[in-house]
Amino acid sequence: MDGDFICCRLSQLRNKKGVSAREMSLAIGQSNSYVNMIENKSFLPSMTEFLNICEYLQITPMEFFDEGIQNPIKLKTIFNDMRSLDDEQLTVIAAMVKSLKNKKTS
Repeated sequence: MDGDFICCRLSQLRNKKGVSAREMSLAIGQSNSYVNMIENKSFLPSMTEFLNICEYLQITPMEFFDEGIQNPIKLKTIFNDMRSLDDEQLTVIAAMVKSLKNKKTS
């Protein structure tokens, strides 16, 4: 994992959130080209700014670096919504997920 990963992952996650680089830059208190410059590999964010980016994306640094999670924002939302479900509902969802996973690998 290197700087290229951070640039590509930031772009991927920002696009999944559905915001422009300019919009995100301004939302985290930076110049309008800040995120674009990171994504274009001009520089890497400081640790403080990286944490601000994660907070804006509503993910943890661990989720940022987990390449196995394509959309941590959506996954976290789904997980939080499932917290209020009862055991029977969770069993149905587990079966659906297993079925979808099996179709994907086939």
